[in-house]
Amino acid sequence: MRVAVIGLGDIAQKAYLPVLTAEPGLELSLMTRDRAKLDRVGEQYRISRRHPDLDGLLADGVDAAFVHAATSAHVPLVEALLGAGVHAFVDKPLDYSLAGSRKLVEQAEAAGLSLMVGFNRRYAPDHVEALEHPRDLIVLQKNRSIGPEQARPFVFDDFIHVVDTLRFLVPGEVTRTSVRHRAPDGLLHHVVLELSGDGFTALGIMNRLSGSTEEVLELSGRGAKREIVSLSEVVDHSGGRPALRRRGDWVSVGWQRGFVQMCRVFLDAVRQGVTLSGRDALLTHELCEQIVRQVEDGDGAAPTG
Repeated sequence: MRVAVIGLGDIAQKAYLPVLTAEPGLELSLMTRDRAKLDRVGEQYRISRRHPDLDGLLADGVDAAFVHAATSAHVPLVEALLGAGVHAFVDKPLDYSLAGSRKLVEQAEAAGLSLMVGFNRRYAPDHVEALEHPRDLIVLQKNRSIGPEQARPFVFDDFIHVVDTLRFLVPGEVTRTSVRHRAPDGLLHHVVLELSGDGFTALGIMNRLSGSTEEVLELSGRGAKREIVSLSEVVDHSGGRPALRRRGDWVSVGWQRGFVQMCRVFLDAVRQGVTLSGRDALLTHELCEQIVRQVEDGDGAAPTG
């Protein structure tokens, strides 16, 4: 199967290429406008098919593509790929706008092609296992120390992982959504999302002035609590005695963080002729759009839903 990797930034080099180059049966090609990077990464992974533009890549032939270019380039790139009959895997988000995201989902559906969004936490083994744990209360904090930012890139580039992970983990239908935030200077400092339904509450928190980079997920209910730290450590609390389980010495970071499993889901679908829909991912983008509009409107705590 001929598979392209478009965009060779940090996420492509650290998370995806180590996985894809280890998968059997793939003929890989690379694309980036940066010729020096194209040759350097091509030499590193011994990939001879290298293209500085999309026209050359498509002319060379490709069945599926992993798109890791800048978010602002997603819509034109993915439109062209889908128009050429190429299945697409796209780093989150699909686009900074809901309209652009919806356009891609609808185009993929009309063409009968797979469109998958890179929400790796849905495939991380500790998160998948968490679906079997009591989840009356879910608290996910993904804090950063990189400073405040405009609401749209803050939410769509970063907080979107929190939004999607909560949607994945909630144990029932969400009947109420509320958002709180702080943006005193026009830049978003922190945001808190609450999703609730019959018997559960889920809180997603991001503080960009926290002084720390951390990701901590807590699930609790029925006398038990599970804490997942940085997708690599699990602490179970029951009866006052915490039990710690760390990632095994021989377990790869790509597997622990869900990248291996996620890539295989996409690749297996292409191989087997199964079409993956982007509709559920679009619901995450819709919620992100709702958060951004509330922040931009200056509404600090209005419930919705």
